[in-house]
Amino acid sequence: MRRYLYFTVFISGMTALAAEFGASRLLQTIYGSSNLVWASIIGLIMIYFAVGYRFGGLWADRSPKPQTLYIVLTFGAFSLGLVPFVSAPVLRAAAAAFDVLSLGVVLGSFAGTLVLFSIPVTLLAMASPFAVRLLMDDPIKAGKISGEISAVSTMGSVLGAFLPTLFMFSLVGTTLTFLFFSGILLVVALIGLWLSAGSRAVLPFLIMPVLLVCIALVNDYRIKSTPGQVFEAESQYNYIEVLKNGDSMLLRLNEGQGVHSEYNPNKLFYGGPWEEFLIGPMFNPTFSVSDVKRIAIVGLAAGTTARQATAIYGNIPIDGYEIDPKIVEVGQKYFAMTMPNLNTAVVDGRWGLEHSKYKYDIIAIDAYRPPYIPPHLTTIEFFRICAEHLTENGVLAINVGRAPKDRRLINDLAATIRLVMPSTHVIDIPNTFNSMLYATMQPTTSENLRANLAVLLTNPQSPALLLTAANVAVNNIQKNPSGGEVYTDDRSPVEWVTNSLVINFILDGGVETVK
Repeated sequence: MRRYLYFTVFISGMTALAAEFGASRLLQTIYGSSNLVWASIIGLIMIYFAVGYRFGGLWADRSPKPQTLYIVLTFGAFSLGLVPFVSAPVLRAAAAAFDVLSLGVVLGSFAGTLVLFSIPVTLLAMASPFAVRLLMDDPIKAGKISGEISAVSTMGSVLGAFLPTLFMFSLVGTTLTFLFFSGILLVVALIGLWLSAGSRAVLPFLIMPVLLVCIALVNDYRIKSTPGQVFEAESQYNYIEVLKNGDSMLLRLNEGQGVHSEYNPNKLFYGGPWEEFLIGPMFNPTFSVSDVKRIAIVGLAAGTTARQATAIYGNIPIDGYEIDPKIVEVGQKYFAMTMPNLNTAVVDGRWGLEHSKYKYDIIAIDAYRPPYIPPHLTTIEFFRICAEHLTENGVLAINVGRAPKDRRLINDLAATIRLVMPSTHVIDIPNTFNSMLYATMQPTTSENLRANLAVLLTNPQSPALLLTAANVAVNNIQKNPSGGEVYTDDRSPVEWVTNSLVINFILDGGVETVK
């Protein structure tokens, strides 16, 4: 029985941490995975652990029996298995509320879902102090036994961290991952109850796995019920949703407060950031469409910018870096991301760009969207990599989020880039919270953009999409950023800034669209 108690602690440790990661995954589809969300999840889960440790120790002293421990874990496993089913209607309501920014419902469902974890996590946390009490046959061994229990529980937690995040979520989804870990612990608890108290003690609890199986068989496994939804999936990195709106396909990720790609077979201009990447070279003193020979896109998504670039500049090589392979699959299936000139690399954008053997006329960075801005893509070290991979007249173009009264992120990025490249320019994209930040390898002025557009307008062969995008840029160019803080690999406070942007977005009512 002693060995089985150690095994029980291992499984309970594994299940407890899997529950923590499961909570983040469950909430990611609605609220995203920003550090604010993670802080809330980790903070409350740790409180549940603390309560479980405290009351588990007290309960173990009052009833130092293996039977008591296994009854506790049986209820813990069963209640954990119920969490995704009970939370599903709450989270679907939150998803609908998030689309219209009904903040009361959104925040209430967030708190309610986390409260659902209080019972199973608290009960699972009781396993360690209970096991210490049951194994303590000699006070002299107190340190040894408690150390062994902590080590075994921690090793279980390691498995509980890697197994769901690296395999289970992508293979079977969040709900079945919960059932998998709940089922394992339930079996372990029922076997422990049988070993410690006999078969009669197990019989009343056999209804629990039967109920979970029945609920699982009739469950609606859709994560969201968004109007126009044609596809949804969970990848290792994101919740992915494809919506059909008229003739357009829209790609949304996680909480869905942004359109990451758009495809319409009947048009190429979408009034978003994608086409605005491609006017970057027009800030140079002279410009010709034939000047652009190769483009890199960090944050390829479903290929909107790549398709537009092909329409403007022809079948030039385009290197697209996208870290999520599932998004690439979705782009190829639903967004016609099958251009023969597009070379797709499923890697982190910084790594891919740093190891590229090419130089580019345009490097487009479309991997930012508050609050999901990878810090390593905002630093002076990263922008040096970009500069090293730009041609003599190359241009860096970045899609940056902002709030109505908060442009700190734009100012900070411009200040950082100006230590590497001589000139920066900013345009605001109408009816969005997006701005485009351009940086050129040569000293340039915004007047160059106007002059180049005027020349293009005299040429009937000029690509219509480029003319439209350049006209938007000319009419929305902003004062060049000043001030700002420099970001480095050692210190990049981008998360602090983006959290402020999110709060400002909420306080200002969130009336615009983020793309």
